[in-house]
Amino acid sequence: MRVAVVGTGMMGTGMAHSLLRNGLDVTVWNRHPDKARLLADDGAKVAESVEDAVRDADVVLTMLFDEAATSDSAATFLDAMKADAIWMQSATVGPQGARRLAALAAQHSVSFLDAPVVGTRQPAEGGTLVVLVAGEPQILDRVNLVLDAIGSKTVMAGATVGDASSLKLACNAWVAMITAGTAQSLVMCEALGVDPKLFLEALDGGPSNAPYIQLKGKLMLAGDRSPSFALGGLLKDLNLMLDAVAPTETSKGVLTAVRDVFHEASASGHDGEDVSAVVTAFGELG
Repeated sequence: MRVAVVGTGMMGTGMAHSLLRNGLDVTVWNRHPDKARLLADDGAKVAESVEDAVRDADVVLTMLFDEAATSDSAATFLDAMKADAIWMQSATVGPQGARRLAALAAQHSVSFLDAPVVGTRQPAEGGTLVVLVAGEPQILDRVNLVLDAIGSKTVMAGATVGDASSLKLACNAWVAMITAGTAQSLVMCEALGVDPKLFLEALDGGPSNAPYIQLKGKLMLAGDRSPSFALGGLLKDLNLMLDAVAPTETSKGVLTAVRDVFHEASASGHDGEDVSAVVTAFGELG
């Protein structure tokens, strides 16, 4: 199977590595060519244009930053795709964005899968992402080799495009809340004169613990902000969440509060750092 990976940032690079490791023929393209060229030594073909990247591909996997970047690239590559090729859209664009991209694909008679992923840099590199998929079942059957290469599990969200992207926003809402909540508790401990490390120790092994709390909490305590999921990316997703629930009767109270603290950390210059840098919105540790 020939796969084109359009977008070789942190996640796209990891997914390309997993595809290569599983023996798939991989061509990569990125808007910043130097990022794509890094994959040449790993066995990927590096295309000079996005049209060249997708021309012979059976599956075109897009992993760009947002809907705008994805739409801009798709407007160029859709006419270059083979008649029976599938566009597997894995960037986080929200349900409305997924439906708009699907409509763009339909204008060019291209099959489309709404397929965002749950996971960060390490699962992308290890092929252990959780892939959320919505689309026609017969299309899904044709991308099984890709799903097996990049993920440890596939969750079917249904046949309606947008449902997988809705589920992705719900998953990332939890990531945002648990990260911000961990930051709040660590800073609260320090403000009250308690060693913040004791917060992680108290939760560890109990019913309210989670591996993510321990992982991000330790990064916060160490001041390590090397990104595995960039804060600016999660802030973008939080805005998508608020847009998605706006037409519904769902309360936005917690989402708004969490978005605001991530916005504060972003405005303070932490956009490109790990999501754990949200701790800066609550106060300094140490």
